[in-house]
Amino acid sequence: MRKISFIFLFIVFIGSFSYSNDIRPVPTYSIVAYDPETGQLGVAVQSHWFSVGSIVPWVEAEVGAVATQSFVDISYGPLGLELMKAGKSAEQALQALLKADKNKSVRQVAMIDFKGRVAVHTGKNCIPEAGHYIGKNYSCQANLMLKNTVWKAMAVAFENAGGELVDRLMAALEAAEREGGDIRGKQSAAIIVVRGKSSGVWWKDRIYDLRVEDHSNPLAELKRLIKLAKAYNHMNRGDEYLAEKKVKKALEEYKKAMELYPENPEMIFWPAVALAASGKVEESLPLFKKVFSMDYNWVILFPRLPEVGQFPKDENLIKRILSVAPKKRK
Repeated sequence: MRKISFIFLFIVFIGSFSYSNDIRPVPTYSIVAYDPETGQLGVAVQSHWFSVGSIVPWVEAEVGAVATQSFVDISYGPLGLELMKAGKSAEQALQALLKADKNKSVRQVAMIDFKGRVAVHTGKNCIPEAGHYIGKNYSCQANLMLKNTVWKAMAVAFENAGGELVDRLMAALEAAEREGGDIRGKQSAAIIVVRGKSSGVWWKDRIYDLRVEDHSNPLAELKRLIKLAKAYNHMNRGDEYLAEKKVKKALEEYKKAMELYPENPEMIFWPAVALAASGKVEESLPLFKKVFSMDYNWVILFPRLPEVGQFPKDENLIKRILSVAPKKRK
């Protein structure tokens, strides 16, 4: 109780200073959500403002998520998370911060805690069209929109989308854009999703942490990055299994990565290395041949692996693999 009281008093104390001076005009649309099946928390946002991902979304595993927008006071993000970490519900955290804010009429803030409890504030002086929609374990909010139907369209899309939480968040953003989106247009977007269980190290808990800072079609680019991030997540798990000598599981993860992003040589080279190192040389050769033909630098890289213990020091095996490489470039 002492910790919670101290934080609350600290917020009230600084309210007349930072809250009135830290104003950034970031009208936007966003969604905060909790997945009860996985425990994952996430925030997704798009705006006609540069680098919206550095301002609006805040999330921490087993704590909560915050979207602070309109005429932004960034401190709603970290302070909201601190209050929820100290035991406050999303509603209690939001109300404590609003009480200390002299400019709450221009704020739009959404919070969700790790139990899925939601709280939202849309200030009376947020630029129309502005509003929010609270659903079970999520909230959609927007301001300076072309239409007042944007946040409801986001909610419908989120509830009806399949896949993991990141896919459902992305579906909500796409629905907002189809509905008219930001009246000014589009520029940047971001999405953050964290694990259901905290490791105690915040950067290890981020499954997706993606930002499009400035783009003519930020949502299309964000969706591409999500696909790429999924592939690399499989690659990372494959590496972890390989380090544990669980070759079969590693290869399964590498295969998933290749299927998601086959045009990336990285997704082909390392599975080939794992196959060859585990004795499945014939299966590895077509992969090596493909990646070697994509870029000769992979041919140069491969012989360096045995030197640092990343591949068996077997000269015959190395020669066999290099035999599928194209002729040396000029």
